[in-house]
Amino acid sequence: MRVSVSMTKGQKVSLAKRGGGTLSRVRMGLGWDAVKKRGLFGSRSQSIDLDASALLFDASNNLVDAVWFRQLTSKDGSVQHTGDNLTGDGDGDDESIIVDLGRLAPVVTQIVFTVNSFTGQDFSQIENAFCRLVDDSSNEELARYDLTGSGRHNAQIMAKVSRGAAGDWTMTAIGAIASGRTFQDLLPATAGHL
Repeated sequence: MRVSVSMTKGQKVSLAKRGGGTLSRVRMGLGWDAVKKRGLFGSRSQSIDLDASALLFDASNNLVDAVWFRQLTSKDGSVQHTGDNLTGDGDGDDESIIVDLGRLAPVVTQIVFTVNSFTGQDFSQIENAFCRLVDDSSNEELARYDLTGSGRHNAQIMAKVSRGAAGDWTMTAIGAIASGRTFQDLLPATAGHL
Protein backbone atom coordinates (compact mmCIF):
# COMPACT_ATOMS: atom_id res chain seq x y z
CA MET A 1 0.00 0.00 0.00
CA ARG A 2 1.27 3.45 -0.93
CA VAL A 3 1.88 5.85 1.94
CA SER A 4 0.20 9.24 1.65
CA VAL A 5 2.55 12.20 1.32
CA SER A 6 2.03 14.96 3.86
CA MET A 7 2.81 17.98 1.72
CA THR A 8 4.36 21.31 2.56
CA LYS A 9 3.84 24.59 0.74
CA GLY A 10 5.42 24.49 -2.73
CA GLN A 11 6.02 20.73 -2.72
CA LYS A 12 5.25 18.83 -5.94
CA VAL A 13 4.16 15.16 -6.07
CA SER A 14 3.84 12.93 -9.14
CA LEU A 15 0.45 11.31 -9.54
CA ALA A 16 1.76 8.20 -11.27
CA LYS A 17 0.39 4.96 -9.84
CA ARG A 18 2.75 2.75 -7.91
CA GLY A 19 3.92 0.00 -10.25
CA GLY A 20 3.40 2.20 -13.32
CA GLY A 21 0.48 3.75 -15.08
CA THR A 22 -1.33 6.96 -14.39
CA LEU A 23 -4.34 7.78 -12.32
CA SER A 24 -7.63 8.04 -14.13
CA ARG A 25 -9.90 9.55 -11.44
CA VAL A 26 -8.84 11.64 -8.47
CA ARG A 27 -10.87 13.23 -5.70
CA MET A 28 -9.88 16.42 -3.93
CA GLY A 29 -11.37 16.35 -0.45
CA LEU A 30 -11.73 19.38 1.81
CA GLY A 31 -12.43 19.10 5.52
CA TRP A 32 -12.73 21.62 8.36
CA ASP A 33 -14.23 22.27 11.77
CA ALA A 34 -15.52 25.53 13.19
CA VAL A 35 -13.82 26.75 16.36
CA LYS A 36 -16.34 26.76 19.21
CA LYS A 37 -17.35 30.25 20.28
CA ARG A 38 -16.80 31.04 23.95
CA GLY A 39 -19.50 33.06 25.61
CA LEU A 40 -20.88 34.00 28.98
CA PHE A 41 -22.74 30.68 29.28
CA GLY A 42 -20.00 28.37 27.95
CA SER A 43 -18.97 27.52 24.42
CA ARG A 44 -21.29 26.97 21.49
CA SER A 45 -20.77 25.72 17.99
CA GLN A 46 -20.95 27.94 14.95
CA SER A 47 -21.52 27.18 11.29
CA ILE A 48 -18.87 28.12 8.77
CA ASP A 49 -19.56 27.62 5.08
CA LEU A 50 -16.26 26.91 3.34
CA ASP A 51 -16.52 26.28 -0.38
CA ALA A 52 -14.18 24.19 -2.50
CA SER A 53 -13.80 25.14 -6.16
CA ALA A 54 -11.87 23.69 -9.10
CA LEU A 55 -10.65 26.21 -11.68
CA LEU A 56 -9.67 24.78 -15.07
CA PHE A 57 -7.00 26.64 -17.05
CA ASP A 58 -5.47 26.22 -20.50
CA ALA A 59 -1.78 26.49 -21.48
CA SER A 60 -2.13 30.28 -21.85
CA ASN A 61 -3.45 30.50 -18.25
CA ASN A 62 -6.96 31.41 -19.42
CA LEU A 63 -9.85 30.20 -17.28
CA VAL A 64 -11.68 27.56 -19.35
CA ASP A 65 -14.25 26.42 -16.80
CA ALA A 66 -15.00 26.43 -13.07
CA VAL A 67 -16.70 23.92 -10.80
CA TRP A 68 -18.12 25.35 -7.58
CA PHE A 69 -21.29 25.29 -5.49
CA ARG A 70 -23.28 27.12 -8.19
CA GLN A 71 -21.98 24.91 -11.06
CA LEU A 72 -21.44 21.39 -9.76
CA THR A 73 -20.28 19.85 -13.07
CA SER A 74 -17.80 21.08 -15.67
CA LYS A 75 -19.09 21.72 -19.18
CA ASP A 76 -17.40 18.55 -20.48
CA GLY A 77 -18.61 16.46 -17.51
CA SER A 78 -15.09 15.52 -16.38
CA VAL A 79 -15.17 17.42 -13.07
CA GLN A 80 -17.95 16.87 -10.51
CA HIS A 81 -18.51 18.68 -7.20
CA THR A 82 -20.36 16.36 -4.78
CA GLY A 83 -22.30 19.18 -3.12
CA ASP A 84 -22.10 22.15 -0.80
CA ASN A 85 -21.54 21.60 2.94
CA LEU A 86 -22.77 24.68 4.80
CA THR A 87 -21.34 23.93 8.27
CA GLY A 88 -18.20 21.74 8.31
CA ASP A 89 -19.97 19.31 10.67
CA GLY A 90 -18.96 15.65 10.56
CA ASP A 91 -15.77 13.70 10.13
CA GLY A 92 -13.71 13.27 6.97
CA ASP A 93 -14.19 15.24 3.77
CA ASP A 94 -16.84 17.93 4.05
CA GLU A 95 -16.74 18.73 0.34
CA SER A 96 -15.26 16.73 -2.54
CA ILE A 97 -14.48 17.40 -6.18
CA ILE A 98 -13.96 14.37 -8.42
CA VAL A 99 -11.83 14.77 -11.55
CA ASP A 100 -11.84 12.22 -14.37
CA LEU A 101 -8.39 13.03 -15.75
CA GLY A 102 -8.92 10.95 -18.90
CA ARG A 103 -12.10 12.86 -19.82
CA LEU A 104 -10.68 16.35 -19.28
CA ALA A 105 -10.69 18.43 -22.42
CA PRO A 106 -7.19 18.35 -23.95
CA VAL A 107 -7.05 22.16 -23.70
CA VAL A 108 -7.05 21.93 -19.87
CA THR A 109 -3.47 21.88 -18.56
CA GLN A 110 -4.01 22.91 -14.93
CA ILE A 111 -6.70 22.57 -12.30
CA VAL A 112 -6.38 24.91 -9.33
CA PHE A 113 -8.30 24.05 -6.16
CA THR A 114 -9.39 26.93 -3.96
CA VAL A 115 -11.29 27.26 -0.71
CA ASN A 116 -13.11 30.34 0.50
CA SER A 117 -15.45 31.26 3.32
CA PHE A 118 -18.71 32.18 1.64
CA THR A 119 -20.11 33.41 4.96
CA GLY A 120 -17.07 35.66 5.41
CA GLN A 121 -15.56 34.23 8.62
CA ASP A 122 -11.77 34.18 8.55
CA PHE A 123 -9.45 31.23 9.13
CA SER A 124 -8.93 32.18 12.79
CA GLN A 125 -12.40 30.66 13.33
CA ILE A 126 -11.54 27.41 11.52
CA GLU A 127 -9.53 24.44 12.78
CA ASN A 128 -8.49 21.00 11.51
CA ALA A 129 -8.73 22.23 7.91
CA PHE A 130 -7.12 20.08 5.22
CA CYS A 131 -7.25 19.19 1.57
CA ARG A 132 -6.28 15.79 0.27
CA LEU A 133 -5.98 14.05 -3.06
CA VAL A 134 -7.36 10.53 -3.28
CA ASP A 135 -7.17 7.87 -6.02
CA ASP A 136 -10.93 7.61 -6.56
CA SER A 137 -10.75 4.04 -7.91
CA SER A 138 -9.02 2.59 -4.82
CA ASN A 139 -9.91 5.28 -2.23
CA GLU A 140 -6.17 5.48 -1.46
CA GLU A 141 -5.00 8.85 -0.14
CA LEU A 142 -2.13 10.10 -2.29
CA ALA A 143 -1.33 13.43 -0.70
CA ARG A 144 -2.57 15.60 2.16
CA TYR A 145 -2.01 19.26 2.79
CA ASP A 146 -3.01 20.77 6.15
CA LEU A 147 -4.36 24.28 5.76
CA THR A 148 -2.40 25.72 8.66
CA GLY A 149 -1.81 29.33 9.50
CA SER A 150 -5.11 30.49 10.86
CA GLY A 151 -5.41 34.20 10.38
CA ARG A 152 -7.52 37.08 9.17
CA HIS A 153 -7.77 35.77 5.59
CA ASN A 154 -10.97 34.06 4.46
CA ALA A 155 -9.67 32.09 1.47
CA GLN A 156 -6.75 29.97 0.29
CA ILE A 157 -5.43 28.79 -3.02
CA MET A 158 -4.86 25.19 -1.91
CA ALA A 159 -3.20 23.20 -4.65
CA LYS A 160 -2.98 22.62 -8.36
CA VAL A 161 -2.88 19.54 -10.54
CA SER A 162 -0.88 20.02 -13.74
CA ARG A 163 -0.68 18.00 -16.96
CA GLY A 164 2.87 17.28 -18.16
CA ALA A 165 4.00 17.06 -21.79
CA ALA A 166 3.78 13.25 -21.70
CA GLY A 167 0.24 13.33 -20.29
CA ASP A 168 1.41 12.64 -16.74
CA TRP A 169 -0.02 14.61 -13.81
CA THR A 170 1.56 16.27 -10.77
CA MET A 171 0.08 17.94 -7.71
CA THR A 172 1.66 21.05 -6.21
CA ALA A 173 0.71 22.31 -2.73
CA ILE A 174 0.25 26.09 -2.88
CA GLY A 175 -1.32 27.14 0.42
CA ALA A 176 -1.42 30.85 -0.48
CA ILE A 177 -3.69 33.02 1.61
CA ALA A 178 -6.21 35.18 -0.19
CA SER A 179 -9.40 37.10 0.36
CA GLY A 180 -12.77 36.60 -1.27
CA ARG A 181 -16.16 34.96 -0.88
CA THR A 182 -16.26 33.22 -4.30
CA PHE A 183 -13.75 31.81 -6.77
CA GLN A 184 -14.19 34.93 -8.97
CA ASP A 185 -12.79 37.04 -6.13
CA LEU A 186 -9.74 34.75 -6.02
CA LEU A 187 -8.81 34.87 -9.72
CA PRO A 188 -6.23 37.70 -9.38
CA ALA A 189 -4.47 35.83 -6.53
CA THR A 190 -4.68 32.52 -8.45
CA ALA A 191 -2.96 34.00 -11.51
CA GLY A 192 0.34 34.20 -9.63
CA HIS A 193 0.39 30.42 -9.12
CA LEU A 194 -0.19 29.22 -12.68
